[in-house]
Amino acid sequence: MSNISGAVLDDTEAGGPRLFAPAELTTTRAKILDATYRRLAREGYVALSIREIARDAGVNHALINYHFRTKDQLVIEVLDEANKRLLARQQQMYRGPGGFAEKWAEARRFYETDLASGFVRVQSELWAAAMSNAGLRQKFLPRLRAWKQVVLGGAREAMVAAVQSGVKLPRPLTPQVVATWISEFWLGMEFSDLIADPEEAQLHREALDAMEQLLRQLDARTRKQRRRRRRA
Repeated sequence: MSNISGAVLDDTEAGGPRLFAPAELTTTRAKILDATYRRLAREGYVALSIREIARDAGVNHALINYHFRTKDQLVIEVLDEANKRLLARQQQMYRGPGGFAEKWAEARRFYETDLASGFVRVQSELWAAAMSNAGLRQKFLPRLRAWKQVVLGGAREAMVAAVQSGVKLPRPLTPQVVATWISEFWLGMEFSDLIADPEEAQLHREALDAMEQLLRQLDARTRKQRRRRRRA
């Protein structure tokens, strides 16, 4: 799978998921981050070895300590590098043209890309490790909240459009509540998909399809309301 909108790569010919394209591996730091990402995506956090990362990167292992000081700082910087690209991609999609259903479908395509690129596993590995590592948890949580803020922005926009289209929403149904439903569903789906349960995966597709249908209805009502306003 090719690099899409600055996303991390699933380069099978180059030995699996990568954080950088080969042409970007021009510095020691980039080589270390890329090697760490590949190890995380293939083997997970628990099996992560500084010496093996150094060997994969083609550097002395002392350089890893020099650049990143600790293993936890190293993995957080790997996550930051991936997030920088993927969050920008997601924000650009929300700001772009198209209806809510179209953007939901695009988000689903992004998710499939992120599964193939190893990013979903990398993030899940760090989440699991953070449960028993207070220092890592303190660093990880703000990165996770950054994704939730992107979802919240999309939920706010959709709910404003719903109200303007004449949809009456129950008072407890706030953008924060809807964004929480979506975020927590998606995060739970990621863990389940990594385990690769076919029955659960089918249920996930059905749930995602149902939301897309609801958003198509909202898009239709929004377009109808806009036409009425232009005629008024």
